[in-house]
Amino acid sequence: MKVTFLGTGTSRGIPVIGCGCRVCRSTNPKNQRLRSSLLLESQVTVVIDTSVDFRLQMLRHDVHRLDAVIFTHAHADHVLGLDDVFPLSVRSGRAIPAYASPETLDQLRITFRYLFSENRYPGIAEVDLRAINGPFAIGDLRFEPIEVFHGDMPVLGFRIGDLAYVTDVNRIPDSSMQKLEGLKYLILDGLRYRPHVSHFSLEQAAATALRLQPEKTYLIHMSHDVDHEEGNQLLPPSVSLSYDGLVLEL
Repeated sequence: MKVTFLGTGTSRGIPVIGCGCRVCRSTNPKNQRLRSSLLLESQVTVVIDTSVDFRLQMLRHDVHRLDAVIFTHAHADHVLGLDDVFPLSVRSGRAIPAYASPETLDQLRITFRYLFSENRYPGIAEVDLRAINGPFAIGDLRFEPIEVFHGDMPVLGFRIGDLAYVTDVNRIPDSSMQKLEGLKYLILDGLRYRPHVSHFSLEQAAATALRLQPEKTYLIHMSHDVDHEEGNQLLPPSVSLSYDGLVLEL
């Protein structure tokens, strides 16, 4: 399985509109972050979260095929690219399956009412909503949903074999921590240096990683408070900041 980090930034992206901070002005490409999303390529091609930057991400990585999308939760930066699956749906000749918790599906039906109404406008994306109620498979990939919390909001992380993807989290129940043991790669939310009400700070993310002890942890969803090189210097050797375009092979 090939794993590509399509975006590693927080909801505003980096650079942030109108911001002149040194990270937003940085010429280091690893400080330039699209909204967080992950591409999985095996016998099938799957995207976790259709970010606001989905169209650009698909073009940047030359994606011509999409077998399914999976949603962690319904916040704007994770879902608003859904309409841009249209050309990939047309190319495949079928609706794109979209997997999410029942609660997230309800929000998608509201946000994208025009996609799911009985009187659909012609020439729009074809999406087949599918509820996640337990482990599921897409082609040769098996996904185990893992409930975590983003403030008071339930969010789904996913374990795919030896890799897990956990975004937008500030609390992981013990029952979910058990499902994250024995990983090769953990991809984990790490927003900024300071604590946040609904995201792990870098320190909290690193502490979680050290408790779980995967071979390697990559942090995602970083804000413009975090410079790539400086942030990495503060982390233990087994934990690193990710960056857009990073590729893992499993």
